Amino acid sequence: MTIKQVVATLNGAFPTDEVLFEALPPGRTVISTTHCAKGAWTITGKLAVQDTEGNTERYFVKIAFGEPGRIMLGGEFESAKVIHAVTPDFIPAPIGFGRFRTPSPATYFYMSEYVDMDVPAIPDPDEFGSRLARLHRGSQSPNGKFGFHDTWAAFYRDMFLGVCALDMKRNGPWPEYERAIDQIVQKVIPRLLDNLLDQGQPIKPCIIHGDLWDGNVGLRKNTGASILFDAGSFYGHNEMELSTWRCEYTSVFWAKEYTEAYLRHYPAAEPAGEFEDRNRLYSLKGVINYSAGHTGSQLRKTAYNNMCYLCEKYAPIEGIAKYDPRVSHQTEPEGKWKYQRPRPFPKEDIPGP
Repeated sequence: MTIKQVVATLNGAFPTDEVLFEALPPGRTVISTTHCAKGAWTITGKLAVQDTEGNTERYFVKIAFGEPGRIMLGGEFESAKVIHAVTPDFIPAPIGFGRFRTPSPATYFYMSEYVDMDVPAIPDPDEFGSRLARLHRGSQSPNGKFGFHDTWAAFYRDMFLGVCALDMKRNGPWPEYERAIDQIVQKVIPRLLDNLLDQGQPIKPCIIHGDLWDGNVGLRKNTGASILFDAGSFYGHNEMELSTWRCEYTSVFWAKEYTEAYLRHYPAAEPAGEFEDRNRLYSLKGVINYSAGHTGSQLRKTAYNNMCYLCEKYAPIEGIAKYDPRVSHQTEPEGKWKYQRPRPFPKEDIPGP
């Protein structure tokens, strides 16, 4: 069932189940459940509860359906647990994940603390860059590997091929595009990612948010501090986190102030002179994934054009187009929310790296 079909059966009520209430901390009594919003894949709501002393608490709940819902919300719960363990002030505290007892449709929930925040938001670049660098530096892969058992180059190659296969399925064949993809996999990825160093040592796997664009960041209303949500994390190269900021669907993090601020707290890997090319390479994953989810999107052409750039520079090949700088997202797109420099965040409140 689609979200629209499910919502039509609810008569305005937010879907609940005893297992949802059992996930609350002990001694809580539910006062009310209300809708927050619904999207293409989820329904979100807010639980108001009382503790044993009569104090009111609020919890955020996200609902999704079927096997995609289980994977999506289970992944968000595990992601939030890791991020919260490293930087507890940078993501709402995760509370629980589970399946409703109602057999059909298969219904899954993710619960976290409820945070009053402003969304969309324009974080202070240095405050946000510092918090993000602290998350990356403070995280540790359980087995020291990227993903489950890979080197970074192998893990990124597999992610890249996965979104490319989905894009081909959704948008159809394109011989020149496929030729560029193959050259990126065979030549460019090994050339740019095989021997990265951080202060002379091999780069370490970092937990990254995984979908860090403007829509997944807010500002706490009580402090103005930045906060993340909707995580889909994995252990990767920390610079991968910045790749979505290059994509056309961003409008705040597109501003160079954010990348520059982050790099002050977590300098580019060596060779530092190839940071921009790595960023372009990493952005392919997000752009092609967007193309796969939005049939006919112009972003497919952007991805192809950026692949042509990388192939021309590192592994020239016949049978693909020449790079066209007019196609790439190099200048602020018209008609989008314009970046405005935020008021300076109090320096004493910016966390250290």
